[in-house]
Amino acid sequence: MKHVPFNVMAAAMRANAPAGVLGNPRADAGNVAQLLKDVRAEVGGLRDDVMKKAEAAVKQAEKGEALSTELKAQIDEIMPKFNEATKAQAKLEGQLEALEARTLDVEQLAASGGRGGQAQLSVGAEVAQSDELKAYVEGGLQGSFTFKPQAAITTVDTSGAAWSERETTPVNMARRALRIRGLLNVVTTGASVIEYAKQTLRTDNTGMVAEGGTIPGGDLGWTQTETNVRKIGHSIPVSDEAIADIARLQGEIDGELRYGLNFKEETQLLAGDGTGQNLSGLITEATAFSAAAGLPDTNRLERLRLAMLQVVLNDYAADALVLNPTDWAAIELTKDSQGRFIIGNADSPAGPSLWRLPVVESNSMIAGSWLVGALAMAATLYDRQETEVLISSEHSDNFIKGMKTVRATKRVALAVKRPSSLVTGDFTFV
Repeated sequence: MKHVPFNVMAAAMRANAPAGVLGNPRADAGNVAQLLKDVRAEVGGLRDDVMKKAEAAVKQAEKGEALSTELKAQIDEIMPKFNEATKAQAKLEGQLEALEARTLDVEQLAASGGRGGQAQLSVGAEVAQSDELKAYVEGGLQGSFTFKPQAAITTVDTSGAAWSERETTPVNMARRALRIRGLLNVVTTGASVIEYAKQTLRTDNTGMVAEGGTIPGGDLGWTQTETNVRKIGHSIPVSDEAIADIARLQGEIDGELRYGLNFKEETQLLAGDGTGQNLSGLITEATAFSAAAGLPDTNRLERLRLAMLQVVLNDYAADALVLNPTDWAAIELTKDSQGRFIIGNADSPAGPSLWRLPVVESNSMIAGSWLVGALAMAATLYDRQETEVLISSEHSDNFIKGMKTVRATKRVALAVKRPSSLVTGDFTFV
């Protein structure tokens, strides 16, 4: 009987070992080649033995004899060994091929200065070897010659310094959550001046009338009111290289400029003073807080409840409170005499709310001030022109400096039509 020697078993084990445990490619290639030679010889011997057993089985079958127990046992023993050795041979052949490829990679790596990949050429060498230069010379050096190096980095660095890696996603500064626009009624317009009729008189003499009696008369009056569309704009200089080198940067610039417009819009919606090109904002147009007589007004909670009452007494229903985050935190941290939080629990899943109204936290609201009202019906924001971002070289000395000017603009108008539905004040207590 033919036994599988230890070196074949070792080769089979090595053939199934992970690639990560292999050592130096050149040394391993020699070791694997020797093992492969031994395994091939062993496979050849096993194949001969298998063929002999197969021929004996065929002869017995031709004579009409049943396969003898002894021959069957020999075949059952040798076939698994033959199959295992054949598999080991195939795997070792694959490993040898991989190791030879790795050896070639190492040699190429050494030739390129240890940088990996293909050997890098200097710009001069790349130009000198280019087909474009050869064609230019053969053409008699007529006209101009332009060549663009193909490699992103074309100069071989032999200093041993680490190569830099460029992250293509810019790291942006923080952007404020802008929430005020979403509280208003927003419509589009094609006009530069928004005109609307605002009721300024209601003389109501409605009364009970006897049969045949005279119906009392009243009076209604409106005033023609208008608000102008205002432009919000912003521009920045950007180098040609910044735009060309990182395609994503252009999108980031667009985003930053759009954010700048929306940020300015929010501050104008809240507190624009109406002078010059400024909008007349919600706080500017709102009714000043006036506490109802006979009711407590000693802390933040009481004052905001009284502001809601003032809106109700003006025959409107408040739909939101706008607070600075610091003031809202102070309210949430308010405790009773036993040290318990008054406004819910720290793990409450509910959104910010107070006195049944949603609380809108905004850094655009000055700390210590607040706004309460029926914002959805108090004012209308008109969009005359959506945000537009343009890039041009036609500005100042952009052309000779290789710069571009990126400009963003939008046009809006704000009409606060029901100022008495808004109440504003602060948390100053005397």
